[in-house]
Amino acid sequence: MERRTLGRNGPAVSAIGLGCMPMSQSYGPGNEAESVATLERALELGVTFLDTADAYGPSTNEELIGRVIRDRRDEVFLATKFGFVVDPVSGERGIDGSPGHVRAACDASLARLGVETIDLYYLHRVDPKTPIEETVRAMQGLVDDGKVRYLGLSEVSAATLRRAHAVHPITAVQSEYSVWTRDPEHGVLDACRELGVGFVPFSPLGRGLFSGKLRSLDGLGADDFRRTLPRFDPENFPRNMELVRRFESVARAKGCTPAQLALAWLLSRDPHVVPIPGTKRRTYLEENAGSADVHLTPDDLQRIEEAVPPSAVAGSRYRESAMTMVNR
Repeated sequence: MERRTLGRNGPAVSAIGLGCMPMSQSYGPGNEAESVATLERALELGVTFLDTADAYGPSTNEELIGRVIRDRRDEVFLATKFGFVVDPVSGERGIDGSPGHVRAACDASLARLGVETIDLYYLHRVDPKTPIEETVRAMQGLVDDGKVRYLGLSEVSAATLRRAHAVHPITAVQSEYSVWTRDPEHGVLDACRELGVGFVPFSPLGRGLFSGKLRSLDGLGADDFRRTLPRFDPENFPRNMELVRRFESVARAKGCTPAQLALAWLLSRDPHVVPIPGTKRRTYLEENAGSADVHLTPDDLQRIEEAVPPSAVAGSRYRESAMTMVNR
């Protein structure tokens, strides 16, 4: 597996990472045996950049990864996130980036993962009640204590990234980015290049739609997270499927799968972009890993732009209530 650095002076990681969230939530029931086998196969293939969060499960995803890497810690670049909290009375989800929560959340993640140090620790979402400088200063304390090696932010604006980076170097920004979600191109990617920060796209296969595996809404379980997303609404899904079909024709001409083309497109954006496609199955993991061997020409890139123009995507990526948690 090819390796890349997260930013100009950041750590070297596998060019394709593994998003572990689907093993524990959002995309149908999990299978622990297959998830364990997928994690072990990832390490065999050199896909050693593993991404989790305390919110996944919640908590159970970190515990799963901890069990798998217990005797293989030196093979893994381990990233996790904190910030989401659930009100014990109302059950509503919120964000807590207060200094006290920073330390408590990190200690809890270290215990669940069974490690002494987290390689990359992200703030999952910016807490509007806490200045980003205060949150990052508390995260810096974790670095000073040896509990964390590098700091990251998720779903932040360029302005927030610059403010945070002025307190302590930010190694990576993680946000949704794919052929049908181009928001980071409006300032955040430029800020990352300017500051030497790596960029980690999550949902790089368009919530699985650009993997070529999903053909209709009937393929989604009743509790599948995607049923809450506007792009999967019955009125939008057929229009977006037309984009997928056009994209699939480009992949066929290139001699690769749609998933591999979607990931290769991201790898072509910048040498410090490292996508983390999520999966809970070995077969998809192996397919995704093959994208590092797909090299796109300028003609290929032009055909992709023509197949999936951003203006043609139907629906926003979240409902407005969820978008309020995205720092813009």
